[in-house]
Amino acid sequence: MNLILISEDDLVGQNCVQLQGRRLQHVMKVHRASVGDELAVGLLDGPCGKGKVTGISADKLTLELRLDQQPPAPLPVTLILALPRPKVLKRVLIAATSMGVKRIFLVNAFRVEKSFWKSPLLSKERIDDFLILGLEQAKDTVMPEVRLNPLFKPFVEDELPAIIKDTLALMAHPAAQHPCPRDLKKNVTLAIGPEGGFISYGIEKFISLGFSPISLGVRPLRVETVVPALLSKLF
Repeated sequence: MNLILISEDDLVGQNCVQLQGRRLQHVMKVHRASVGDELAVGLLDGPCGKGKVTGISADKLTLELRLDQQPPAPLPVTLILALPRPKVLKRVLIAATSMGVKRIFLVNAFRVEKSFWKSPLLSKERIDDFLILGLEQAKDTVMPEVRLNPLFKPFVEDELPAIIKDTLALMAHPAAQHPCPRDLKKNVTLAIGPEGGFISYGIEKFISLGFSPISLGVRPLRVETVVPALLSKLF
């Protein structure tokens, strides 16, 4: 936890918060904080700064806040991601969030197993937990938007045209002939399929909307590897 993320609900007075539960245990066991120590703190969807420890007990820790910094700039990318298996989803969401992605659309695809959509990890509470871990890692405070789209065709035909407007639309695919571009200075919509890529139907749908297929090379990669690799090359 590189940043202690707080919310308005943690406030107990002007510029004062109390921590309990997971955050308290982390501060005590990892930071080993004492009264007078200063810790990196950020307000959810707000500024960052420092929190000075003013009180510690077995069940709570009090911080006096000085929030005078802005969170890091987001990546100018919207991520369209075929829903991976649940255990992989956690790692992908944490990685994407820590890299600055703020819009993520989880979509269906032919190679996505139906059972994935029934996973309890897709509840808003669990997804928010993963996003918070990513924010804490990157010292960020701005919560990403994650939307679930279990129907592929209605999403691609009805929603995707508006999403990609005024962006460079790219689709990652293992068999693509063009390599991933580098160091882009524009807004991007990036579509990543399941392991093995989208089938021909999905590829044709994306291309018909203006997506350009790109590749990371000849090596087959896992989704949790592809996402940070593409983001690091693009930006």
